[in-house]
Amino acid sequence: MSTSSFRDYLFTPDHPRVAKLRGLDARSYAEAAKDDSFAGPMIEGWKKLYPAPFVGVTSDGVLREGLFPVAQALPDEEAPSSDMVTAAEKLLALLPSSEQERLSYAMDAREWQSWANPEFMQHDTGLRLDELEPAVRDAALAVVEASLSPEGYTLARSLMRINGFLGELVELPLLMNEYSYNFALYGSPSETKPWGWQLFGHHVALNCMVSGGQMVVSPVFLGAEPDIIDDGPHQGVKVFKERIQWGRELMAALPVSLRSEAIVFEHMQDPAMPEGRLHPGDERHLAGCFQDNRVIPYEGVPVSSMPTATVALLDKIVADSIAYLPAGPRAARFREIQEHYEETWFSWIGGWEGDAAFYHRIQSPVVILELDHHTGVFLDNDTPAPFHMHTVVRTPNGNDYGRALVRQAALRAEGTEK
Repeated sequence: MSTSSFRDYLFTPDHPRVAKLRGLDARSYAEAAKDDSFAGPMIEGWKKLYPAPFVGVTSDGVLREGLFPVAQALPDEEAPSSDMVTAAEKLLALLPSSEQERLSYAMDAREWQSWANPEFMQHDTGLRLDELEPAVRDAALAVVEASLSPEGYTLARSLMRINGFLGELVELPLLMNEYSYNFALYGSPSETKPWGWQLFGHHVALNCMVSGGQMVVSPVFLGAEPDIIDDGPHQGVKVFKERIQWGRELMAALPVSLRSEAIVFEHMQDPAMPEGRLHPGDERHLAGCFQDNRVIPYEGVPVSSMPTATVALLDKIVADSIAYLPAGPRAARFREIQEHYEETWFSWIGGWEGDAAFYHRIQSPVVILELDHHTGVFLDNDTPAPFHMHTVVRTPNGNDYGRALVRQAALRAEGTEK
């Protein structure tokens, strides 16, 4: 499929796909979506998964312990805890007690697992940004900004603006706008004890936990439909271009035999896929929303078998996938991922030449990175296209939401009390 213009796939204004949603906001669509032929089955499927007690994603159903020790972070690798606390306290100071209560949850609250990436709001967790006064909304985003790298915050805001751009294109601004996202806090902001925050909505979901100098930002879902803003005040915004190119270059650089092994399915909508492999919403993604306990077996080729030049391209993809982290935690995370390259697998679905749509996954005991090109939801392409993509980051074996670190911090505190 050509990527010349996503505008070739815009629905006409009177098409039922968009016309029937016109005038609905997030809350009214949350009810209407339950009976929608596309959203309804997804909602029912996800209901069966939430709120299951958290275990963590594994490769074989067995949780591997000891992968995420509580450690004294190096001085240049510490999380920006002080700036995060300052931003969170400013936000709380702007809110009356009733809204503080709606915003705030316990560290082990099941609501932390309620995030989702579709445009319909399945769970109304925390506060909705597009319902807040601008000063409060900006204060919530300031918490996000204080926690991420400059490029990470820019990417998140770009994706939010693309969402607003899409809402304008299909005349659904109440449903999809720059601020149609939920924000919540978990625990009490502290420079020494675990706490965190969550932002989620259409194509943006970030879950951040900080404990002293250590930080975990996962699960992360970042996506876009379309992948560019070609008009208006944010014209020129583009996302994921380099990562997609590096994926193609990696496949081209693999020896033929390894490339053949890496390809799990030749086609994005492959008849050879077993039942359930292609999800109506997640498509080829395996680690998306409500998949906190999924068993995802390794597939493809081991990274240890790749030539050095190919591993260098893999490094670029990994670095770009975690670039949302501030410099210190990003360096620590990158080192952690590289240290497990001997146990890392790379898999691919689809083509790699030209502008072919594709899916790839990088998976090890400490990370899952997915990128998937999708069919249209608010664009009318019925086969996957590079102008609509989803990306997912997971920390398997129990450390999504920083749960492994939080558990160890609690045990340490109990030991101190004794």
